[in-house]
Amino acid sequence: MTVDVEDYFHVSAFDGVISTDEWSGIEPRVGKNTHRLIDLFNEHGVKATFFTLGWVAKHCPDVVKRIVDEGHELASHGTNHRRNTTMTREQVFADIKESKDLLEQAAGKAIKGYRAPSFSVNTSNEWVYEILKELGFTYSSSTYPIEHDLYGVPEWPRFAYTRKEGIVEIPIPTMRNNDKNKGIGGGGYFRLYPYWLSKRRIEAYLRSNDQPYNFYFHPWEIDADQPRVQNAPFKSKLRHYVNLHVMEKKLTKLMQDYRWSSMEEVYADVLAGK
Repeated sequence: MTVDVEDYFHVSAFDGVISTDEWSGIEPRVGKNTHRLIDLFNEHGVKATFFTLGWVAKHCPDVVKRIVDEGHELASHGTNHRRNTTMTREQVFADIKESKDLLEQAAGKAIKGYRAPSFSVNTSNEWVYEILKELGFTYSSSTYPIEHDLYGVPEWPRFAYTRKEGIVEIPIPTMRNNDKNKGIGGGGYFRLYPYWLSKRRIEAYLRSNDQPYNFYFHPWEIDADQPRVQNAPFKSKLRHYVNLHVMEKKLTKLMQDYRWSSMEEVYADVLAGK
């Protein structure tokens, strides 16, 4: 179980209409929403990995402390949710290092995992793995091997593997259909489809592959009362707001139907090089 800890105004879909300069004037909702998620996880015996923005660690340190205190894994999601594909190598290094420093200061322990904002690692910037190695990370979950208008490396491996840089990459799950990879890892797909269909796809994945299934979503996805960004593109608003009102109910069913734990626990063998 993985959570990308960011607020509704951080998402890439809105970065054309909400600048980082405006963030300080917006009331954060990520703290309340993440605390609610931790409560839900506790109710169902779920341990998770929280890929958290450095911005969140700076503005909501109580959230970071609770994640760690209650036995969940804390990992990095960069500092300000800026996509790696929009930055130079030097900027990416500074962004990831700042996030790691902020998270470790708030948590009091080392950070080993990283997920790039919007899965923004591809053939154009594989040097990101060299940066992760230099900064002391062990693994990444930064790729989604599908065709998508915002991200995707469909030709890359579908399952966890160790790269030449020494970093383990754990992709978002996909299923094969007509010789193409289809996304089944969570997020908008999970909100869009009825729960029975999502479960059927997960079951098909587990039957067909001798691999763990990892799920991702965001705290803002359980927040149906969040402010609406009126001047965003129609497609962005559709993706962001569809079925927010039923997400918590679906998530509860998902936690009841399967056993969930953190990345560091589920992938312990591959992370140890076994």
